[in-house]
Amino acid sequence: MTLTVYNTLTRRKETFKTLEENKVRMYCCGITVYDYCHLGHARTCLVWDVVRSYLEWLGYKVNYIQNFTDIDDKILNRAKAEGTSMEDVSERFIKAYFEDMERLGIRQADAYPRATHTLDGIKRLVADLEAKGFAYPADGDVYYSVRKFSDYGKLSGRKLEDMQTGASGRIDIPEAEKKQDPCDFALWKAAKEGEPSWDSPWGAGRPGWHIECSAMVRERLGETIDIHVGGSDLTFPHHENEIAQSEAATGKSLANYWLHNGMVKVDGEKMSKSLGNFTTIRDLLDKPVDAMAMRLFLLQAHYRKPVDFTDEAIAAATHGWKTLKEGLLFGERFGQDLGFDDPVSSTDSEESESIRQRFKDAVNDDFNFSAGLAVLFEMAKELQKEGHIIVHQGKTEAEPKKLATHWYTLVELSGVLGFKAELAAETVTDGFSDDKIEQLIQQRAAAKKAKNWSESDRIRDELKAQGISLIDTKEGTTWHRS
Repeated sequence: MTLTVYNTLTRRKETFKTLEENKVRMYCCGITVYDYCHLGHARTCLVWDVVRSYLEWLGYKVNYIQNFTDIDDKILNRAKAEGTSMEDVSERFIKAYFEDMERLGIRQADAYPRATHTLDGIKRLVADLEAKGFAYPADGDVYYSVRKFSDYGKLSGRKLEDMQTGASGRIDIPEAEKKQDPCDFALWKAAKEGEPSWDSPWGAGRPGWHIECSAMVRERLGETIDIHVGGSDLTFPHHENEIAQSEAATGKSLANYWLHNGMVKVDGEKMSKSLGNFTTIRDLLDKPVDAMAMRLFLLQAHYRKPVDFTDEAIAAATHGWKTLKEGLLFGERFGQDLGFDDPVSSTDSEESESIRQRFKDAVNDDFNFSAGLAVLFEMAKELQKEGHIIVHQGKTEAEPKKLATHWYTLVELSGVLGFKAELAAETVTDGFSDDKIEQLIQQRAAAKKAKNWSESDRIRDELKAQGISLIDTKEGTTWHRS
């Protein structure tokens, strides 16, 4: 099947067609850099990076832009609390962002424009909106007149009469007195004492939140782009206001496709610092949770659906990653003895192409990576099984050519989703390699099945003495080094 995507703007799946043949212009609303990235950021950044990778695998040349919001009340408040500057806070957490994304295996975007680097474009866009009658100045501020844009609400489905004061988002209470309509939102904010500001035709000040992305999209990708993405929490007001600003200024569609990923919950509740369930990426990976297991957890659910972060879900993802990892390492461990030496002929076959087509058909249904993973796990489980036979019996009756085809194809398709495994990454603790640990876990499982509880306990204690903790779940047993 051809690639179809669910377009938030039209509320239906549509066949994907690009503005230019084989080229994709893609913009992701990025991070407001006032703190360390959390699990919600991890999902947003990972999902859209994988979407980009998949589009590239299909043959598209993707220009992927992700911004940093480095002017914001939250950044200023943190700077005041720390006795430092907005620039210091922004630079520190931009650096932390790149460290966290590298640990998750997320590739860098083609460019990361910042609001502070786009001020000329922002001011030009505000001036264009004022000249066309969509914006008005008020005591150093400039506001967008929402009722002048007849299509306002088309993305979120909201009606103006149902909207409450504060629909602009990130609003200062004194603004209400300056507005002509409660639903209007700030394009430019007058300077406040002790805060950074820049000169403009309306006086010293700084840009509003929404205008930043409109200006960065236009400056980096043009007036109309193929795909605009971000978290579902940005649909309103941020993306709605982006559309109003950009389309009023240019008279053209801002984006042909609007895609939004679902939110991350923690034990069924919204993640928040007040609930004490706020988890940063670095805290999670330092526990440690394997970055590839985290990637699997986030890709096992459809990108539009919410995901619930629980200990059980991470344990299941860790167990799943061990299966996929064993499949990915099969050729490294056994390929030389089985004669795996020609990846081209192994993947240039009808069987390999059939597997690729099944994967493509699954994912082409609105980037259904979870369905694509099912194709990968079929191959991984087969290779894992054959690997166990080789370890315990010294040989396998399976056809080496078929195993080579499945392994090379698994490596290729796993790479599209960002999964990688290396033998060199495996560690040894007092002679206990990852393979040794897995063998002991299998022996313990066999002992439990035979109701040999003393042997099961002995193996658990032996592993525990080497700093290996076991976690038994309904999906199987996972382990980590303490």
